[in-house]
Amino acid sequence: MAKKLSISQKLAKRKYKPASKFIYWIYKFVMVDIVGRKYNPKFHIIDKVTDCDGPCFVVFNHLSRIDHLYVMGATYPRVTTMIAANSEFYRSKFSFVFGLNKVIPKKNYYPDSLTIKAVSKVIKKGGCVTFAPEGLASNDGGNKPVVPGTSKMFKHFKVPVYFCHLEGQYLQNTKVCLDERLGETHATLSLLFTKEDVQSLSVEEMDNILNEKFRSNEYAWNAERKIKWKTHGRICHRLEDICYKCPKCGSEFTLKGEGDKIECSHCGNGATMDDYYQFHPYKDAVIPASPYDWVEWQRQQIIKEIRANPNYYFEDECQIGNLDEYKLVGHNKTSFIVGEGKVRIDHQGLHYTGTRKGQPYQFTMGYKDLYTVITSVDASYFNFYYKGEYFDIFPKHQTTGKFILLIEEMHRYHVNFYKNFPWKDYMYEGMELGIDEK
Repeated sequence: MAKKLSISQKLAKRKYKPASKFIYWIYKFVMVDIVGRKYNPKFHIIDKVTDCDGPCFVVFNHLSRIDHLYVMGATYPRVTTMIAANSEFYRSKFSFVFGLNKVIPKKNYYPDSLTIKAVSKVIKKGGCVTFAPEGLASNDGGNKPVVPGTSKMFKHFKVPVYFCHLEGQYLQNTKVCLDERLGETHATLSLLFTKEDVQSLSVEEMDNILNEKFRSNEYAWNAERKIKWKTHGRICHRLEDICYKCPKCGSEFTLKGEGDKIECSHCGNGATMDDYYQFHPYKDAVIPASPYDWVEWQRQQIIKEIRANPNYYFEDECQIGNLDEYKLVGHNKTSFIVGEGKVRIDHQGLHYTGTRKGQPYQFTMGYKDLYTVITSVDASYFNFYYKGEYFDIFPKHQTTGKFILLIEEMHRYHVNFYKNFPWKDYMYEGMELGIDEK
């Protein structure tokens, strides 16, 4: 009897190519014409992907869990082959449909030869590959830097690159509340790099253009557009997942977002938020202009704190989750709980000490291998790949927002391969970066 193949073996053996036009039409009809109808998406086509008669890429700024719906709507009838997180292929809700649509797996922020081989096969067949160069959907309504190596891949394949610019999708599907909030969303498709641009521009120039094109602040965009959203009376629900530090008293994890308000239990600082995503601070309150600005303020505090204290550390109790090579994850979960212990961040890296599958277990990831983490569903937990293996970290408290900022800024302090944007250089004025690489 033939030995049963594991999920990763099946993914490796899969024949990657553009999906059939019929299967793709069915998927588009269901996702865009039926499911997407309630979002009333507005498409603006400047350059048609169908005008490109050869292989190409379509990139998009990643704002929400349903961005592929907008990209498909903007590019149809061109069949596009999506790159999605490898871990999603282990979830029962995605496994079958991803197989039908020839979706390509990618281990987020981890070298993955399978992805390049699969992309190469699709490009050679004249296909169109679409993906989000940031590697994850936005945590706070802003964008992340593109994953290092993105433009090198473009240079390697030497094909045109289109850009699907998304607006409003984060406010429709935030990372702090899983409610869908209907308002107004846009997708604008245009040609970003011609084949000649890809050959003539340097990797650094292309990365800079990508980051600038992706530059966004959903809250500022909405303040300008004055769009009202249906927020179900829960617009501040779990906002403390990302806004964890009080701007007035400096206390951490004393904030509570509930209904239409967020308030500090230590000093009473707080604000309400209206259906236009605008804060209305209490009298004498200290509140940033938006949750995005709040997160950026917290980042600046962490940048200073880790440099001021060589013995700095932060930790929380947690559970850990892994994937099973022979069993799909169901019930909207992303992994199976396999242990519990403590997760710690310090100047040496991320450390886990505890149990795994009933046995003592620990590991350390240095900042050469760790520069940011993923929040797959919401900001209550995060994940990464350690030596190629998927790990979910479920903190006991609402500390994910702080862990994300700490990991990114510890990396920049010590290594700085995953650089912040040039327009945020002011945060590091007079401070060293990449000290371990000097």
